[in-house]
Amino acid sequence: MANDLSLDLEELNRLQTIAKRPRVVSLISSEIRNLEKQINDAALVAATTTLTPTPTPVSTNVKVATEPALKYTTLGSFSWDQDSEKVKIYVFLDGVDQEKVQAEFNSMSIDVKFHDVHGKNYRCAIPKLNQEIVPEKCKVLVKPTKVIITLVKASKGNWPDLHFKEDKFKPSLNKESDPMGGIMDLMKNMYEEGDDEMKKTIAKAWTDARSGKTTDPMKSYR
Repeated sequence: MANDLSLDLEELNRLQTIAKRPRVVSLISSEIRNLEKQINDAALVAATTTLTPTPTPVSTNVKVATEPALKYTTLGSFSWDQDSEKVKIYVFLDGVDQEKVQAEFNSMSIDVKFHDVHGKNYRCAIPKLNQEIVPEKCKVLVKPTKVIITLVKASKGNWPDLHFKEDKFKPSLNKESDPMGGIMDLMKNMYEEGDDEMKKTIAKAWTDARSGKTTDPMKSYR
């Protein structure tokens, strides 16, 4: 484009030398000034514009090593006691470093990991506690031969067990279902858990209820 402008400028300069009429000379002079400005602007842009080369990726041939998943030995045996406000779990394990203990407390579960104990990793986890705790108030204390895990109860009271256990004898009540359904479920659970004598008694009560001798199977059992 710059070459074209230069050629046009040379042509106009030649025309200006042979032009006679004032109006024609004025028009040619104006166009010459315009072309000179365009040429100067193009030269300025070319001088100030630099091309940034795209860097070529360099292969380092370095492979990033992925850390293997840690293996844990589950601690299934431990002791515990309680008062109305707290539960204390005693894990008998020596050589534990307080700095290498990782504890995760949730409202209904705990997961405490002990790393690099004589070259092994251990884990004490309860996926579902009997009742709720206050996670931010729980703590782990390392002693020379044992670890004490203190759980703060969300509500005061006595826990019948550390682990949550569903009551098998609790009847499932559904207002929209048969009102006798809860009793039948209860008898079924009692039959499965009972001894031979109980099974005979419940079987008779069940038979009487189905034959119409009684509408309440619990009457035959009682």
